Amino acid sequence: MFFSKRRQWLAILLFSFCLSGVLLLNSSWAATQPEPTQIETTNTSVVNQPLSITENVRKTVLENGLTVLTKEVRTAPVVSVQVWYQIGSRDEAPGVNGIAHQLEHMLFKGTTERPIQFGRLFSALGSDSNAFTSYDQTAYFGTVERNKLQALLVLEADRMQNALIDAAELESEKRVVISELQGYENDPGYRLSRAVMRAVFPNSPYGLPVGGTKADVQNFTVEQVREYYRNYYNPKNATLVVVGDFDTDTTLATIEETFGKIPNQESAPNAIGSEKLRSLLVQSRRLESNTTNKPQTANAPIVLREPGAAALIQTVYPLPTNINHPDVPALDVMDYILTEGRNSRLYRALIETGLASSARGYVASMKSSGWYRLSATAAPGQELPKIDSVMQQAIAQLQTQGVTQEEVNRAKALVKATVILSNRDITSQAMQLGYDQTTAGNYRFTDRYLAAIEQVTPADVQRVAKTYLQPEKRRVGLFEPTAIAAEDQFPGAADATQTHESLTAGPPADPAEVAKYLPPIESATPTARQLPEQFKLTNGLEVLLLPDKSTPTVTLSGYIKAGSEYDINAKAGLAALTADNLMNGTKTKDAQALAAALENRGARLEFAAFREGVDATGYSLATDLPVLIETFADVMQNANFPANELELARQRALTNLKLELDSPAQVARRQFQQTVYPPNHPYHSFPTAESLQQISRADVMRFYQQHYRPDQVFLALVGDFEPQQVRSLLEQQFKNWRSSGKPPALDYPQVSLPKSIVQRNPVLPGKTQAVTLMGYRGIERRDPRYYSALVLNQILGGDTLSSRLGTEIRDRQGLTYGIYSYFIAGRNPGPFLIQMQTSPEDAARAIASTTQLLQQVHNQGVSQNELDTAKRSLTSSYTVSLANPDSIATQILMNAVYELGTAELRAFPQKIQSVTLAQVNQVAKELLQPNNLVVVTAGPGNTAANR
Repeated sequence: MFFSKRRQWLAILLFSFCLSGVLLLNSSWAATQPEPTQIETTNTSVVNQPLSITENVRKTVLENGLTVLTKEVRTAPVVSVQVWYQIGSRDEAPGVNGIAHQLEHMLFKGTTERPIQFGRLFSALGSDSNAFTSYDQTAYFGTVERNKLQALLVLEADRMQNALIDAAELESEKRVVISELQGYENDPGYRLSRAVMRAVFPNSPYGLPVGGTKADVQNFTVEQVREYYRNYYNPKNATLVVVGDFDTDTTLATIEETFGKIPNQESAPNAIGSEKLRSLLVQSRRLESNTTNKPQTANAPIVLREPGAAALIQTVYPLPTNINHPDVPALDVMDYILTEGRNSRLYRALIETGLASSARGYVASMKSSGWYRLSATAAPGQELPKIDSVMQQAIAQLQTQGVTQEEVNRAKALVKATVILSNRDITSQAMQLGYDQTTAGNYRFTDRYLAAIEQVTPADVQRVAKTYLQPEKRRVGLFEPTAIAAEDQFPGAADATQTHESLTAGPPADPAEVAKYLPPIESATPTARQLPEQFKLTNGLEVLLLPDKSTPTVTLSGYIKAGSEYDINAKAGLAALTADNLMNGTKTKDAQALAAALENRGARLEFAAFREGVDATGYSLATDLPVLIETFADVMQNANFPANELELARQRALTNLKLELDSPAQVARRQFQQTVYPPNHPYHSFPTAESLQQISRADVMRFYQQHYRPDQVFLALVGDFEPQQVRSLLEQQFKNWRSSGKPPALDYPQVSLPKSIVQRNPVLPGKTQAVTLMGYRGIERRDPRYYSALVLNQILGGDTLSSRLGTEIRDRQGLTYGIYSYFIAGRNPGPFLIQMQTSPEDAARAIASTTQLLQQVHNQGVSQNELDTAKRSLTSSYTVSLANPDSIATQILMNAVYELGTAELRAFPQKIQSVTLAQVNQVAKELLQPNNLVVVTAGPGNTAANR
């Protein structure tokens, strides 16, 4: 299975080290058909041609055993550097579950050469950096501007051999890891998955959670973590991947200088160190081998009855197939036929019948064995045994009746298109190479996999279903939620001027220290960025076109001014229900036909309503752009909202509402916003079960007719196309769409800050982690202080590892897995927010420390060094983000929505660089108000903030 498909389940398998830095966000938060027109492209008939992900890849093995993969891709002035180690939770013995993940955290805590938080160094480089641990590997990755490639290589080589792993730092970081684990424990699906996997693999590391358990993490010793580091972080156990805009020979010479001198440790990989731990791992591997390849006897379902919102089912079949097994391609095709897309068998059997609100599947193919998982969320009033029965029937039909050639062809097209579409950006291409080399042992794995996919037949699909999906092998897990009384979940508010603790924030991190340990950076060569073509159709629809011939794909990003700001409290959820039903049928196509037109080509088009607008997101191969545009035009003009589909969508919305009200983050956001904004404000309303039930088809049709107008639509296209041909196609598709009268408009009432600190503490029984939001009304995107506020936010909480908040609350005090701040600056003033997750007992201390730090910045401002570092980080990360076609499409789209002009794409870095220290410190006084905060902490009843 290729890496891009794995991204659907890697979120379940891996544990990411840090939360990505959050800057000021756009407003999309809150919250009989003719034959397709032909468009000339650089690359044609891509799906029908042999595909190569590894073309131009060069493999080099250094004398110390380090495998180096390099690939020049000169589509953007950026480079991705990744180091993949062959160590994961599979390499853990009983009693030390999670130590690979803990070690990953410690690799950010400094080295003997650079005793500084590496997140601060990466932030100073403007690197989009992170790390993750999975079953079979641990990876560290960063994408930077091309002139910073050498600096990033130096840092990765340093922590491969010189990590400090200090005892005091370990104790602090163990608290962070436990906070992270407790956050996952808040999710009933995660808890159910743990129980099922433990039953499927009772004697294998695959049956243990990747991130470990609180009990094990608490007992890690510094000696154990150092021993894992010595045993596994060796050149011969690693793969270095470099993809992007660089010269291969020059870069290999740099790699030889930085990595080539690193010696291998005496202990070989797969050795634990102590005889006791080594024998435990050997025994575990032996049991794993024995149990994975033997049929398991049928067992009663695993049932979890705990506080929760919706009933869940997970079914897991253990597979003896590792990633290189010849049956993996057929298993993946089988999974696509069962679960991928609207025309998949389980979508029709579970979603369209109203039994389930969601259904998913994936094949996990690991180094050693694997599994196939099916999961579903029950619709309101539906029983899990019935859903289980339907799943079993679907599999039995595969086994007895087989599949059609049409289904196989559709699945193949989806697989191949998904590979291309998921490798559009440089970081993803590097990820694919690193994953394939580390897990499959061959960086050419995806090429061979795609060739094997092409050979899969209906008979192969039926055979693997018979061979591997045997009823006696499967294990079933059921989550049956217990009732939660409404008054228990949302108690009354409490007002306070301050939390009970009085803590003083430590001194801010010294930027001079960052400069001291930052490797030399080469001088940058300016690159002129192409600007999009912007024009309006005669009906007022705004279009932005940006050709990009780097890959044979196209990205569509759209925006319709039809968001939930137009909801009224009595029918809150109307905008979302309308957007969710756009693809459910038009005057000429039903839902299945609309889906087939896209899915048969591997294309996608989705709509989602947020506070200020509806986002449209689409992807296709370049040759299929006409189909993508025609489908978008059809649903914009001709959606007819069939009553049966609308009712199914309502039931899914009710299920999603239940899940939201069981999520601490979602509950905190709802209560925060309804406290900051008064009832008559468009940002105040949120859907309720009652409001969703009151929405009629007539309401949806009326909303659609009023708000889906060409003069309220923005459309951006980025990719491999000829602009004039696309312009002609758009004019043809939208020539009959007209609107009359003025578009709907809203008057936003003024919002005042609270006179003192206001606290809300909603209680969610059964949770292990608390989520806190702190803030108040913020600014709009066109506010003249926007750029200064962006720089201020970067210093305050834009990066959870390098910001003031991150340094103090996470790094020094170890109170949170992640803390960050951001302004939601849209067409209207959204909120300023600080968000963190903590252990319940740490919530009050974290709130107090955060408030003190806000007061410190408000009173004292920031330093010139902090300002310079933040500006470099923001401008560098901006350049890196625009190497991703999704990001650049969104950027040019929102620039148009906010009426900033196409030149903003190029001018943004200069505007950031022009921000002065006086401006930032003035904005700190104006926009940071520590005595006027709304503080909402959602979590279990023992949250310290409730005391």
